[in-house]
Amino acid sequence: MKFIVSSTALLRSLQKISGVLSTSSTLPILEDYLFDLNEDKLKITASDLETTITAVLVPDMMEDPGVVAIPAKILLDIMKTFPELPVTITVNMETLGVELFAGEGKYKMAAHRSDEFPQVPELENTVRLDLNSSLLVSAFNKTLFATGNDELRPVMSGVLCEITEDRLTFVATDAHKLVRYRRRDVKPETTAAFILPKKPLNHLRNIMPDDKEMEVILEYNDTNAVIAFEDITLVCRLIEGKYPNYEAVIPTSNPFKLIADRKILLNALRRVSIFGSKSTHQVRFKISGKELVLAAEDIDFASEAKERLTCSYEGDDIEIGFNSRFLQDMLNTLESENVIIEMSAPNRAGILLPEKPEDDPEDILMLIMPVMLTT
Repeated sequence: MKFIVSSTALLRSLQKISGVLSTSSTLPILEDYLFDLNEDKLKITASDLETTITAVLVPDMMEDPGVVAIPAKILLDIMKTFPELPVTITVNMETLGVELFAGEGKYKMAAHRSDEFPQVPELENTVRLDLNSSLLVSAFNKTLFATGNDELRPVMSGVLCEITEDRLTFVATDAHKLVRYRRRDVKPETTAAFILPKKPLNHLRNIMPDDKEMEVILEYNDTNAVIAFEDITLVCRLIEGKYPNYEAVIPTSNPFKLIADRKILLNALRRVSIFGSKSTHQVRFKISGKELVLAAEDIDFASEAKERLTCSYEGDDIEIGFNSRFLQDMLNTLESENVIIEMSAPNRAGILLPEKPEDDPEDILMLIMPVMLTT
């Protein structure tokens, strides 16, 4: 097995799929890349059993097709050091010895048999959805931070993808905060609901371009999903189980409405929370008239902070506590100039919305549970 390829092209492909590599697995083969050289292309695959990702590139020259597993870390480390130059890789399929030639250098390593590597799942009876990359990156960026880490509730560690005939909805929650991200400019003309795991989505948003309208194919069946774009194909196992009825926890009547400059509120929260409790992260919102007072204190260290902000407010005076870390995450994720916070009572969830035109195709709702105020 032998091929010649550009060093930067090979490194780019290796880095695109390296986020799936397993470093703490009981299966050593999962620390390898699977190289599959066939008649016209080279397929490189990484897997952690739950997720499998493949990059395809066309070598400048190839001969003697074959399949072999090559240790990922040593290959990545050496490839990062090369400038743009042709790299020749030869594999002795009998001894599994790998030789890499680049410039004046010659490097050797040991490969492993390919039959130990997990098989890439072949999906049957799938439904296909054509999307664009900027939509998906935006959906992942605005939902992943709200996913949970509770091993007892695995469904909440993923993102719910809800497909209806006239829209596409992504939902994430950890029971303290919730994000519902909807797109009205997608008309799937089908109905489905499945839960995508967090790890592959995190990896995808890092490697998927969001600055151009690139086509992404999403295919799914009852157990797996495939996301494919450019030279990348990712297959992941869906999370089994029933997602909580998220619509039931979103309050429909929120008579108190606060509108504030998002960046000003975010920076004030950052400052005030420095002086608050490191265990509860509680920040007190006291709203009366056109004035919002943020307050936090840490009794153990005798530290406290208050900051006044002007805002637009409709409703009765209210005093309510929120977790400042959760609120900062939400404000960081939103992009609008102003943010709307809707409330109804100190013990009821608050709703965050970006101030946007009604015809905006992106519909984002964020929910944050209040924390009990300490007097």
